[in-house]
Amino acid sequence: MTNPIPDTELVPAVDQPALDEPAVDEPAGTDGTRAGRATWRAFRRQPLGMISLGVLALLVLMSVAAPLLSAAPASFSVDVLRPPGGDHWFGTDALGREVFAEVVWGARQSLLVAGAASLIAIVVGTLVAVAGAYVPAVDSVVGVVVDLTLSLPVLPLMILVAALAGPSTTTIILVIAAFSWPEVTRLVRSQALSVVHLPYVDAARLMTGRHGWIIGRHVIPAVTPVIVVSVVVTASRAVLSAAGLAFLGLGDPTVWSWGRILYEAQQSGAMVNAWWLTLFPSLAILALVLSATLLSIAYNDARNPRNHDR
Repeated sequence: MTNPIPDTELVPAVDQPALDEPAVDEPAGTDGTRAGRATWRAFRRQPLGMISLGVLALLVLMSVAAPLLSAAPASFSVDVLRPPGGDHWFGTDALGREVFAEVVWGARQSLLVAGAASLIAIVVGTLVAVAGAYVPAVDSVVGVVVDLTLSLPVLPLMILVAALAGPSTTTIILVIAAFSWPEVTRLVRSQALSVVHLPYVDAARLMTGRHGWIIGRHVIPAVTPVIVVSVVVTASRAVLSAAGLAFLGLGDPTVWSWGRILYEAQQSGAMVNAWWLTLFPSLAILALVLSATLLSIAYNDARNPRNHDR
């Protein structure tokens, strides 16, 4: 007598999803794109951030369009120390030169020094910070060098190096960059140290031995927001450093800058009586530094995910 077939064998098999079927993921980079758009939407809702961005854009536009706004400052004129008015918007200096032309043309040199010095400082500081965070043996050396450099009196050393090297645009850029990269390294290194120990970076190390690819693909993009803030802050400090060196007579004497306007006013002895000689270049420096600072603050607030859905 044959055994009856169990009931379980009579039940039709239900199709089960294959375990080896790949899951459908979103394209790579979608999360980063969405985060960037959310940050921009949050940034646009901050009035101070948008005003600061507009002021910076206006200063850059003024420096680019300087030949269209005013002729280059003349050597001298008979209109000496004229106060601001209809004929002379910002007044004239001790040699009769237009202060408006000096401020407009000085923006080109001031922004050039700020941009070039901050670019060099950002590149060097970021590479040193990421290398130190990624390689523990290098990190101890980087930490000592950064702490030692930040403890030095920066301004006297900048004055000494600029005086020994001679006044020129290249000297000013290199001197400011040489004393600016440690601050960038300190900011980026603190963020990179937390990134290199994340699981996806450890997984990337197991998948490939190309450390340069890992740093460029995973580490640097993760610290990019800190780099953006460092660019703005470093550029504003570079403007102050360049103006200070030029005011001490260590700037490039062949080109106009905001610091040179103050230096010329101090050398002529008209700084006390002719208030407009110091007011307008000082306002230009203040506008650049203040707008850069507010822009970095607004960007940091916009990066906060809590502000994305407001």
